[in-house]
Amino acid sequence: MLKKITIGFALVLISFISINVSAQELKIGFVNPQSVLDRMPETKAVQQKLKNFADRKALELQQKDQEFQNAVAAYEQKKDVISAQAKEAEEQKLQQMGQELSKAEQTAQVELQAKRAELLGPLQTQIADAISAVATREGLAFVLNTVTSTGDFIILYASEEYASKYNITDKVMIELGI
Repeated sequence: MLKKITIGFALVLISFISINVSAQELKIGFVNPQSVLDRMPETKAVQQKLKNFADRKALELQQKDQEFQNAVAAYEQKKDVISAQAKEAEEQKLQQMGQELSKAEQTAQVELQAKRAELLGPLQTQIADAISAVATREGLAFVLNTVTSTGDFIILYASEEYASKYNITDKVMIELGI
């Protein structure tokens, strides 16, 4: 849905621009920020920190899951010899443990997303600042992203002449010292 809105907005923007362009040329550049991010030296350290964080969370979840599996196994062994009241109490305990495990999994996902935003945020800000600097220097009115966050292309075609002139990805990398 977001992809369609983004593409639709880009098409409307381009249509609007082409209708309203007078004698002055309107320059529109494009950039692949993911390519820039991938080439930044800091990215490798960020990826390692994210991997370490994710591994710690996975280990915590694995331990909780093992505790839950052990409790289920213990219940299965004694369920035929305990009273109905004790059985009900054990089942409630297992249900609560299962809910806590599910909640821990959701919390781990949220924490991982927050950690990713915390670590990548400064790099993305550097990229945005470099894009702004290059766009200003090149006299660009707009800079479009070449791909969505899911890898779908936004810029489906650009002639070689236009691409060589208005693809600012390499210039952004130079601005960042990459």
